[in-house]
Amino acid sequence: MAAPFWISSMTGGVGEARHINQNLARVCREFSLGMGLGSCRVLLESDQYFEDFNLRPILGPDLPFFANLGIAQLETLIADGEINKIFDLMNRLDTDGLIVHVNPLQEWFQPEGDKFLYSPIETVTKLCAAFEGLDKKIIVKEVGQGMGPKSLKALLDLPIHAIELASFGGTNFSKLELLRSKGVSVKEIEALSKVGHTSLEMIGILNNLLKANPKYIEKQIIISGGIENFLDGFYLQEQLNFSSIIGQAKNFLSRSENYEELHAFTQAQIEGLKMARAFLTVKNSEVL
Repeated sequence: MAAPFWISSMTGGVGEARHINQNLARVCREFSLGMGLGSCRVLLESDQYFEDFNLRPILGPDLPFFANLGIAQLETLIADGEINKIFDLMNRLDTDGLIVHVNPLQEWFQPEGDKFLYSPIETVTKLCAAFEGLDKKIIVKEVGQGMGPKSLKALLDLPIHAIELASFGGTNFSKLELLRSKGVSVKEIEALSKVGHTSLEMIGILNNLLKANPKYIEKQIIISGGIENFLDGFYLQEQLNFSSIIGQAKNFLSRSENYEELHAFTQAQIEGLKMARAFLTVKNSEVL
């Protein structure tokens, strides 16, 4: 990657997804950025929407590119002895590995949401065992609420490549599910949609965990969730003691249908970050 910007997982298999994803891949190629796909669940059973996700020909062979599945789908595939479908998916798309999105609260709010039989950390542990010896990497992200100390430590102890913070403060998928729910008294349960950890809180947790175990420094961190611009990213990167990149979804998505606008935005983010790094320091580098 030529700049520390990551286009976080967004969309596929619906409407304008192909045009959006292809524009995002084009801008990644032009500026040498990394990219994660939206949920590839639809490709597990059919190739109908394959071209929505088939971005390696656009990206070229060298840029980081990851498939994406939910923890509920992984639990089912493992339980049914169909984990080879995951390997087949990564091979067909020629990805560097798999992003696992963990979203128990979102699923709980969905009327048709998936039910978990095992804790997500058990499923991720089984997935790591299946990946052993493969030249494929695993990234784990929680969707919209972030993770606390126990979850982050458990992930750091596993042989995964990276953690994406996807913290509370960005798109709140639990709240979105509340808005589309019917027959439920929203006010009775909406308090749970406010549960979570911000990126800054998670950075403080990660730094404390690193102090206790310096070996954790081998892990990579994608800082996302509530990142409005390069200055937010700069501030958070300066606080974090891990190697990191800055992830954004909404800001890229909102410009993705017009390539010229997307190109201008991406270039501005890269140049703005260079300027911030050259001339700014963070007032308080200690995260409490």
